Amino acid sequence: MSKLIAGLVQQSCSGDRAANIEKSIQGIRRCAAAGAKLVVLQELHASLYFCDEEDPARFDLAEPIPGPSTETFGAVAKELGIVLVTSLFERRAPGVYHNTAVVLETDGAIAGKYRKMHIPDDPGYYEKFYFTPGDLGFSPIQTSAGKLGVLVCWDQWYPEAARLMAIAGADILIYPTAIGWDPNDLPDEQKRQREAWVTIQRAHAVANGIPVLSVNRVGTEPGGAVFWGSSFAAGCQGEILDQADTATETELVVELDAARSETVRRMWPFLRDRRIDAYGGLTRRLID
Repeated sequence: MSKLIAGLVQQSCSGDRAANIEKSIQGIRRCAAAGAKLVVLQELHASLYFCDEEDPARFDLAEPIPGPSTETFGAVAKELGIVLVTSLFERRAPGVYHNTAVVLETDGAIAGKYRKMHIPDDPGYYEKFYFTPGDLGFSPIQTSAGKLGVLVCWDQWYPEAARLMAIAGADILIYPTAIGWDPNDLPDEQKRQREAWVTIQRAHAVANGIPVLSVNRVGTEPGGAVFWGSSFAAGCQGEILDQADTATETELVVELDAARSETVRRMWPFLRDRRIDAYGGLTRRLID
């Protein structure tokens, strides 16, 4: 598809799973009604962000894949004829859980999945307690909307992940996200964090010559995080195509142009000029 209409659903979440899912579905429907053929949901959209503390009881939120959520959202994707990117807490086996993005095709079938590779462990974001690091690598998922380079939240800080998706043929980089401020941070620090988050993802678009879709949640949750929203779509030169604010539940619907990616890559052939013979040090933690 040379041109693709994509939708991004930015929402708040509560402790009511059914209400969260219904809210997501209504956002998906509004995107589809506006012409979107690809819709992306935020990270762990079926629940509150539960990683704010280490609590074994919260593993009960996990589900198998395929499972209830893939059945529910697959039916919506099929009804609307869209490709849908969801984000689920996967129960793979007893004691093995993942933060997993699942892509659903227009017929409702699972086109593929990505298990979050980079797992943070920060105050209020104790993800290493819950998630086993992904083991599926950085492989784009082929869909009727193109090859989707789906990554998740903390992955967005790593240029290696974006690059590996790009050189594997991704047409778009997609980041379901749950990131926010510590309310104790001063306003200047909050501004720096948010701007850094936007900047690095725009840089992935520039460095790889493909668009980026980043979808974050909003709202203050019981753990204290103030999720800063700011979901956005960037074009293949990092230009902002549209961006939500820091507090509003909303949807963005944008047009992506694959022909522009081809044109930009011809003008700025970063992939051609990579010195792959000199990058062996990237596989080392540090170089002494």
